[in-house]
Amino acid sequence: MDILLTNDDGIRAVGLRALYAALTKAGHRVHVAAPMTEQSAVGHSVTLFSPLRVKQVEESGFSGLGISGTPADCVKLALSHLLPKKPDMIVSGINAGANVGVDVLYSGTVSAATEGALDGIPAMAVSVDDYHPEELSAQAEYAVDMLGKDFWSGFPRHCVLNVNFPSGPLADAKGLRVCRQTSSTYRDWYDERNDPRGNPYYWLCGVIPPENVDPDSDRGLLSRGYITVTPLTFDLTHAVYMETLSRQLA
Repeated sequence: MDILLTNDDGIRAVGLRALYAALTKAGHRVHVAAPMTEQSAVGHSVTLFSPLRVKQVEESGFSGLGISGTPADCVKLALSHLLPKKPDMIVSGINAGANVGVDVLYSGTVSAATEGALDGIPAMAVSVDDYHPEELSAQAEYAVDMLGKDFWSGFPRHCVLNVNFPSGPLADAKGLRVCRQTSSTYRDWYDERNDPRGNPYYWLCGVIPPENVDPDSDRGLLSRGYITVTPLTFDLTHAVYMETLSRQLA
């Protein structure tokens, strides 16, 4: 298959390089379009007021295009201009850090996959519950193996398969679970600190309170060592409330 590979951690990230190696080993034709720099938590933002620049990155065992933009920029530019034809699949990741629950709204990794899905291309976002992974070859091979599964022939249009691996060796994972997102949101706070000139600045911190997490949701299962798989769709309409709202506004 022709695969467009991207991420939000940057073109030199461990997770993207692991997927590239696994995809090429499996015989896929891999086209990389990824940010030149870290773009975590930029969501689905696109660049409107500055140009995008593209740099060819050639290293031993790797070839790709680094783009001076967001993950969504990378996919939009690749699909509309850089690739000779539409790819068969878009793979985004492997992200350093899980993308579960409300994370999917902030995640550049998921947004890159979504950009492809909006264009009608089957898309998979892959993450690991570890902010500092060093070796992800086993997780990458597992994810690539999922591309050959039969369910893709009936996969819904405009949908993203969101895959999250637990931290630690893949051999220690308890198995795969298809599950929904957790509905729990972050409890945020800001650390106030001072720069060397004595001026204050603020650093965002936050956690999803464990006591609020449904054990059968993505966050709950991932924390217990399962690989989680969630099909994401991006019609944000609250369909159940529409009829009620129509009556209230009549």
